[in-house]
Amino acid sequence: MIGFFIFLFGLIIGSFLNAALYRLEVGGSLVKERSRCPLCGHILKWYELLPVLSFLIQKRKCRSCGGKISFQYPLVELLTGFLFLSTFLYIWAGLSFQGIIDVVYIFTVLSFIILIFVFDLKHYIIPNIAVYSLITISFFYSLYFYSFSEILFYILAAFLASGFFLLLYVVSSGKWIGMGDVKYGVFMGFFLGWPKILIGLFIAYIVGALVGVMLMAFEKKNIKSEIPFGPFLIVGTLTAYFFGMDILSWYLNLAY
Repeated sequence: MIGFFIFLFGLIIGSFLNAALYRLEVGGSLVKERSRCPLCGHILKWYELLPVLSFLIQKRKCRSCGGKISFQYPLVELLTGFLFLSTFLYIWAGLSFQGIIDVVYIFTVLSFIILIFVFDLKHYIIPNIAVYSLITISFFYSLYFYSFSEILFYILAAFLASGFFLLLYVVSSGKWIGMGDVKYGVFMGFFLGWPKILIGLFIAYIVGALVGVMLMAFEKKNIKSEIPFGPFLIVGTLTAYFFGMDILSWYLNLAY
């Protein structure tokens, strides 16, 4: 039963993230301004804001202007719901201070990660407010819950990832990678630590290369086309978080 409520909570947060994405795109206050149709400006009623259900009931149309609603809205809501549920089942260790803090921390991180994923995919930009929030949250979480020796490994991972991206940025004059990716590397290190950061970077580049080849094969992109790297970094981050040590153990057993 608790899994259902976690999934429902994720849907609600996903709806909020959609509103945040819209505000990042057009400006305005997320707190003071009410949600409205991006096409005609119609202020949405409460029953038009039900995650996924409103999209289905209204048959993907605005009740006011009849314009088509983007599939982004239900997809972000469902993605957030499934990620919240799967992560909760993965980390939940019982009703304790540590357990509650861990869940709140991971849910917060996931929310900003989803925001970055969608925004970078659409606009090729990692918003500063999201990546700076992630860096701050992950750093203070590490500072509070880890020992001094453990913190050093997380700092090492942050320097490794961000330093590598910064080198690529400088060498290519910003053509190979953006400064937003450099900043995301800091968070990635604080979140994953050592040695998971190696798995995260490896997965990000492998997935990025495969997707790039597929896009060129289907003539959607060419060798000079710009492809946002943020979504691949996020795939690498989540893969390393959930399966990093299993992948590393599999590799070491295979190698030796």
